[in-house]
Amino acid sequence: MEDYSRIGESTPIRDAALKVTGRKMYVGDMKLHGMLYGEVLFSKVAHAKIKSIDTSEAEALPGVRAVVCYKNSPDTLYNSAVRFYEHQIPDTERVFDDTVRFVGDRVAAVAADTQAIAKKAVGLIKVEYEPLPVYLDPEEAVQEGAYPIHGDKNAITTMVHNAGDLEQGFAQADRIFEDRYTTQAVHHCAIEPHVSIADYDYSGKLTVYTSCQNTFGYRIALHRIFKLPMSRIRVVTPAIGGAFGGKLEMTLEPVAALLSMKAGRPVKVTYSRQACIDSTRTRHASVVYLKTGVKNDGTIVAQDIRIITNTGAYATSALNVLGALSHKVFKVYKIPNMRFTGIPVYTNTPIAGAMRGYGSPQAFFGQQRQFQKIAKALGMSLVDFQMKNLVNPEDSDPMGFKLGNPHPKDCVRRGVELMANWKPLSDEDGKYSIGVGMAVGAHGCGCFGAHRDQACVMLKMNEDGTCTYFTGTHDMGNGSVTAQTQVVSNTLQIPLESITTMEADTDACPWQLGDYSSHGIFVVASAAKKCAESVGRELVKEAALLLEEKEEDLELVPGGIHSKATDKTVSLSDVVVYAQDKSKREIICSETYPMPNGPTAYGAHFARVKVEKATGKVTVTDYVAVHDVGKVINRMGIEGQLHGGIQMGLGYALCEGLKYDENGRNVYNNFRKYKMFTADQMPSIQVDFIEAHEPNGPYGAKSIGEAAVVPSNPAVLNAVCDALGKEIYSSPYRDWEEN
Repeated sequence: MEDYSRIGESTPIRDAALKVTGRKMYVGDMKLHGMLYGEVLFSKVAHAKIKSIDTSEAEALPGVRAVVCYKNSPDTLYNSAVRFYEHQIPDTERVFDDTVRFVGDRVAAVAADTQAIAKKAVGLIKVEYEPLPVYLDPEEAVQEGAYPIHGDKNAITTMVHNAGDLEQGFAQADRIFEDRYTTQAVHHCAIEPHVSIADYDYSGKLTVYTSCQNTFGYRIALHRIFKLPMSRIRVVTPAIGGAFGGKLEMTLEPVAALLSMKAGRPVKVTYSRQACIDSTRTRHASVVYLKTGVKNDGTIVAQDIRIITNTGAYATSALNVLGALSHKVFKVYKIPNMRFTGIPVYTNTPIAGAMRGYGSPQAFFGQQRQFQKIAKALGMSLVDFQMKNLVNPEDSDPMGFKLGNPHPKDCVRRGVELMANWKPLSDEDGKYSIGVGMAVGAHGCGCFGAHRDQACVMLKMNEDGTCTYFTGTHDMGNGSVTAQTQVVSNTLQIPLESITTMEADTDACPWQLGDYSSHGIFVVASAAKKCAESVGRELVKEAALLLEEKEEDLELVPGGIHSKATDKTVSLSDVVVYAQDKSKREIICSETYPMPNGPTAYGAHFARVKVEKATGKVTVTDYVAVHDVGKVINRMGIEGQLHGGIQMGLGYALCEGLKYDENGRNVYNNFRKYKMFTADQMPSIQVDFIEAHEPNGPYGAKSIGEAAVVPSNPAVLNAVCDALGKEIYSSPYRDWEEN
């Protein structure tokens, strides 16, 4: 019999053929009967009260079916990053407000018969503004006397976490280093723009088709805004052309819904690339103050981290991102005395939200840059400094929480081995300076300790022995659903081709948290395994009746159930048909898997660069990345995740970033000016994985999706600093070079 074990194999994502042939149906490809087209009017000023708004000319234009603004939209405050029905994150947004708070904020919207008419109508809307103070710098925005963008102050909160005795730790240090580091806001650059179709039908049901990674969270937000019962709200994600966190928070969906309600017809709203960059979400820009005390032998005895994040004009994920990164910094090094202080701040810049790494890239950039500086001052290699301080598998963090089964040291060791494959690099008679850098980073495998993280999935057996897998997972191109079906295939011993899926539909699929926090493998695939095991038990129960044998004598084998007592084998099809015909039941199981603990995923990255002395231009020539993943489920999948994370990190380090003029306008709001790291700039890359079984993970696996991007920025800029013999305290390198 064929072996259907697929764990560890390289398996293409399930919809690869549809994508490469252009047959994959995205929301942008969809057209509903009677559908209208929506366009949004965005603010051109950074902070102002709307004194007057005149929509009469737009309303009079033939073909216009609805015009909305703050005057005829719900006044409900909400948070677009909501996950749960009950939540404690600030509600600061409205669909439309009488105050605009950044260039790109929503002012009004139009639905019309054609997109051209809608665009023309938006241009006919007249708005008069009363200017308000503008703050682009979070440190300026928190100064005493600053005009409050929300409430009575611009600092949303001050978050503090302590371990050990910081004062005593610094007293024990032989040397103390204090530095300030900054990171920039960057855009997610998903191939697919933000697009949504809302259909409010005559029965009073609102259906929203949207490219998102948080369908159940969107349903909660729409329920709050429009006061509709959840039974009358359906959110469906047919496909996603990339997200990286940028489609976790609701953006244009309430606008499409409001227009559909006003017009009585389906409405599609599609953001242009400029609107995606200006008006959706960014990575939080940050200012990181680091004070680190060390012994002369390199032992870190104390570290004080203070980070200010720029959350932009609205709260959204401000507390979630800062809370997440506040935990990561305690889980990588054996530092007995630590303090973390985090302050998220409102400014009049575009909204910052979730982005791959969820705060970790900002924190680890400063830490890893300073560690290279410290190692150099102590006369140590950075590798030796890392190995002296990184956690071991048996360690806990300084608060006493177990780290799972951490292997960052093995990542470093394997990375050093792979660097030996690098070919000698010439400086071309002094034209180039050559440098090597490394960094370590980490990320969690879910939300354990922050809020509930659980997944419910369902499996239904069909009469021919195939099955349908129902999951709330939104596959963003990262292969999460593929990995989950590999787990089902391995557990039930059926071929992958026999498993079809129903995904990301609030009416059809069980509740799920949303796809973020790298829980797709550790939590959701664990739920898939648990559910498949339940189905397996039900199949064995029916097979025992069919074969008239004891359940304990039966076992799942590829394609059927085998009796160890009589050596008989019965097909899954026969078992399912027997269950329907004789037992009068369907074999359908649903299982919920709550995240049981909070393991951390680690990675070590190494980069070699050459810097042209005459121009300062940086070329990354070689790259090594090794990650501790517990167990590889889909090698092709995680290799792709790692390559993609490296590409994002290289752009973060060298060239990407949003830049605002004195009026708050983003001057890099298209792909001609916003410089992504391109394919022809990518270095030679070697990747590998440390497979050390992670308890509670499916077949011992844990995550990589977000951890993949965390060490890349500091690894590259550490290499640049090594080449130049100088310290760099901010990213991207482009800004440092220009200055």
